[in-house]
Amino acid sequence: MALRGVYEISKVLAVPGRLETTLANVLTLLSSFLDMRHGLVTLLDEDGTPVNVVGIGWREERAGAWFGRIPEQAVDRIFTTGMPVVVQNMQKSSLFPGWSFEGPEPKHSRASFIGVPIKDRNDVVGTLTIEQIWDESTTYHAADEDVRFLTMVANLIGQTVRLLEMVQRDRERLMEQQRMLEKELIRDNPSSSGSSKKGKASNIGIVGTSPALQNALQQIRRVARSHSAVLLRGESGTGKELFARATHDFSPRAKKPFIKLNCAALPESVLESELFGHEKGAFTGAVAQRKGRFELADGGTLFLDEIGDTSSAFQVKLLRVLQEGEFERVGGTQTIKVDVRLVCATNRNLEEMVSKGEFRADLYYRINVVSVRLPALRDRREDIPQLAREFLRRFDEEHHTEHQLSPSAVRVLESCYFPGNVRELENCVRRTATLAHEDRIGEGDFACRNDECLSATLWKSAVSAPFPIVQPRAERTYSEREDEEADVVFDRDAPEDAPADNVKIGQRELMRALESTGWVQAKAARMLGLTPRQIGYAIRKYGIEVRKF
Repeated sequence: MALRGVYEISKVLAVPGRLETTLANVLTLLSSFLDMRHGLVTLLDEDGTPVNVVGIGWREERAGAWFGRIPEQAVDRIFTTGMPVVVQNMQKSSLFPGWSFEGPEPKHSRASFIGVPIKDRNDVVGTLTIEQIWDESTTYHAADEDVRFLTMVANLIGQTVRLLEMVQRDRERLMEQQRMLEKELIRDNPSSSGSSKKGKASNIGIVGTSPALQNALQQIRRVARSHSAVLLRGESGTGKELFARATHDFSPRAKKPFIKLNCAALPESVLESELFGHEKGAFTGAVAQRKGRFELADGGTLFLDEIGDTSSAFQVKLLRVLQEGEFERVGGTQTIKVDVRLVCATNRNLEEMVSKGEFRADLYYRINVVSVRLPALRDRREDIPQLAREFLRRFDEEHHTEHQLSPSAVRVLESCYFPGNVRELENCVRRTATLAHEDRIGEGDFACRNDECLSATLWKSAVSAPFPIVQPRAERTYSEREDEEADVVFDRDAPEDAPADNVKIGQRELMRALESTGWVQAKAARMLGLTPRQIGYAIRKYGIEVRKF
């Protein structure tokens, strides 16, 4: 029984969530393995003073009531000695002066008590205690077994508390480092009214000169002058964080903090503390008062990525801050006012989520004052060579190497669809540079030319795949005889800027590719190993009327 109980409780402790709720679930599960009336977890500070108490049926608004149930003398003895305490009859023990049953007293019954220390290495950081009811005629025989079981559970709780405190300390250290780095960046690159717009864009890492990109940047520059909330929309990998930073750098708040948070990366209980901060002792691991992201961004800009992945309960709390500019820290009562410019980002359809009741309409109107749509990489193909060379430069700088992209390598990149956008392009460049045999990267160095393209594999199994995977000629579904019957010999080696007469592809093969891909030319080009420009030449050559659906 003990091993099974430890196994089940370890699974509960492994699930991310607020510690108080997790410990309450542990006690509830513990009650199914032990015949217990009450269970209590008491976490202590360095002086042995209770800072957090959790019992079965615990709720945050009733937390204070549990403090009154602490068996103080028994807890003090456990804390002082670091040893378990077992009391067979609480009514007759000096550790429980004036103790009595709650409600009507069961006839011919006695209450026993077992308490074990929760330790972090050799230090007692809390206690796990239970009460059991026994019939007077029953021999109290299971104390040793129960003590061993509870000690194992307490050890698991101690490890969990220790890990949370380590994560909290590391988080605070990283946040402090981030604040120091941002101050240094502001000091080294102060915003200047004389800075050119082009230079400003390059400083924030946005690379490209395509019309689609420049149009988005122009919108960002206009929006940045105001204090209105901005919603950045676009597919994953389009660089929403860079555009959020640009909104901050182009604004009058440029010398103030720019704070960011990915809402999808944290559970709701942690997300609330991250944004609003907490008071000391608000929960286990809250060893000191800590400011949240809203306070850190006061006077500056707060960027909330993946805003569409937040819960309805959290959206209500966020809405109040946006409406009134004030909030309370977790575990606190003091109202804090802040002046924050909010920039949000999402790759989800918020309008559809609002219609389905998955996203609050009032919050949608608050964050969507100005909406800027970021172009996908396939809509700014002119930027692919420049982006690829920039990513290759960063790779070489990081690894102390020197690589170059050949013209054939650039053509391979320009012909790709890149469903993962700029992020996928960067990964493609870094992978190719890592595995390249020579310093000059050629066409044959790319994974897609060796049937190892992960993106093609992923999108092949997707419902809304943007293009079929490139297959070797021997794997095609049509036969070589049908190719021989085609009007013109198929030539995949023609340069992409070749005139129409030099792009040799059979009309029958071209029609099959177009029909199998729903007449989407980019998909058909990918299937045939051509560029969209080449397949356009072939369509015009044969006078094929493009069907639209």
